[in-house]
Amino acid sequence: MPTILDIELLRSFHTVVRLGRFRAAAEQLHKSPAAISAHIHRLERLCGGRLLARDNQSVSLTPLGETLLARSAALLEGHDRLVDDLLAPPLEGLIRLGVPDEYAVHLLREVIPHFNATHPRVRLEIITAPSLTLRRQLRSARLDMAVSVEAAREQTTSPAPRCLTHTTPVWATGAALGDTVRAPLPLALHADQCPYREAMLTTLEHAGIEWREVLTSPSSQAIEASVEAGLAITLLDRTRLPPRMVELDWLPSMPTFRVILERAPEQANPALGALEETIARHFRL
Repeated sequence: MPTILDIELLRSFHTVVRLGRFRAAAEQLHKSPAAISAHIHRLERLCGGRLLARDNQSVSLTPLGETLLARSAALLEGHDRLVDDLLAPPLEGLIRLGVPDEYAVHLLREVIPHFNATHPRVRLEIITAPSLTLRRQLRSARLDMAVSVEAAREQTTSPAPRCLTHTTPVWATGAALGDTVRAPLPLALHADQCPYREAMLTTLEHAGIEWREVLTSPSSQAIEASVEAGLAITLLDRTRLPPRMVELDWLPSMPTFRVILERAPEQANPALGALEETIARHFRL
């Protein structure tokens, strides 16, 4: 009998790799961590070797895991598109989606096209703003859905939002400036209502480190340009650190944040569910 790869095993594997944690994958897939672990073990038996190297903090791909990830991505995506096409009636309507500026380019280039290809009758209006602003607009029904960032320890309102991934931001500066930066630290600050701005200022205040403002902007591109030019330091997701920036590891470490996806209360539009699944499937840091 030929070996058969179960789609759900592949889905668990891809989700663990994308989120970097078994618990986070279990939360997103609405399964227990034990079930996710069992899926990975079954997949490893089918593939004939270890797919993931695990420790207490994270997971990393083995060479076999890298091969499976690369060659099964199109299979998983094709399966999900086929199921959507066969089972779902054509979706229509308008969705107002809020996105933080720092994730807008990724969503517009690499996520939204998947949704538009599958659901061409659904109209999207996309608004960029800081996370706290987006969540306020969501509560007042000015948005239907929003991606936002919050500290992992925060208790959000019910119903619980969907966790897309976890991230630990780091202090970043231009490679030319490097470790020569000293207090008062020149800061490129995110706009008001951004959790990273609050985390930067609160952390420096608690550590007794002086700072001065070089730039405040809602634009992640403006902030990154000032940092790359050696004018300032800022807080960025480690995975988004470009080659012309370096991490300042002597500054106080930052807490873990999570990127979440929320719907406005009492939203019954079935297109929201399809958009939620598309974002959860393709979102990356």
